[in-house]
Amino acid sequence: MKTLSISEEQLVDFDRDGFVIVKNILSSHELPHLHECYERLFRCEFETGVSPDEVNWRTGLSDPTLTRQICNAWKADRRLAAVVLREDIGRACALLGRWDGARLNQDNVFWKPPGARAIGFHQDSAYQEWAVPGEMLSCWIALDPTRAEGGTVEYVLGSHRWGHGVKNVGFHAPEDLFEDVRKAAELAGIERPKRVPMEVDAGDGVFHHGWVWHGSDTNHSDQPRRSLVAHCMPAQSQFHPTNVGSIYSRYKRFDDTKMDESFFPILWREGGYRSDFIDAYVTHDQ
Repeated sequence: MKTLSISEEQLVDFDRDGFVIVKNILSSHELPHLHECYERLFRCEFETGVSPDEVNWRTGLSDPTLTRQICNAWKADRRLAAVVLREDIGRACALLGRWDGARLNQDNVFWKPPGARAIGFHQDSAYQEWAVPGEMLSCWIALDPTRAEGGTVEYVLGSHRWGHGVKNVGFHAPEDLFEDVRKAAELAGIERPKRVPMEVDAGDGVFHHGWVWHGSDTNHSDQPRRSLVAHCMPAQSQFHPTNVGSIYSRYKRFDDTKMDESFFPILWREGGYRSDFIDAYVTHDQ
């Protein structure tokens, strides 16, 4: 497994643009194993016996024109967990976010077959009202070569500096995937928001800011587009005392806002700390 790092130049690019490309996050020999994981996951075959928190597409049951999505597959498959729980990903997110550490908020498994429809443009942090401080920073990793016509992820250049928006109107297969960006751009005084498609090789990735607008268009190519995302938040994050998230607030204890590392593991913190269970979990015989 490769180890990634963030340069000073990349830090500057991230602050300006809201995202930065990082090459070779995964090596070529890791990719076939992850492709196999995706096949199993969407058949609801969970290696650990534990279901992910969200399974938004099922083989044989769901609309084949929708982009396939699963959230928190790390709980269901340890090979996938070995990627999203990486220490270097947490350290990079903490550096870019100017945090003293990073914990996993959730992962996202995306599979966009040929013809699969769009994911609406949105801001990740707009969905974090259940957490304090409610910030996210993400590592998106391509598991296939990506091109604009293949419905790759697109970022709106510098849009993290427009201010905090609200949840988008439509996430899965909206009629107008850019509707909310136009409204946000108008409020920010931006006449022509610039969409930048991520055209990268398999194994490459992008770190993006929690408030940068991003989404993906229909896959017009004849190849699948699979990606894996590790969404991180500051290590000191806690549950909001009153705001409730319909899925992730199920892990909040009564009269306690602390986050349990079993569900929101710390990937890296200054001083070298990371949640004790991770290494044993991801190296368990599969």
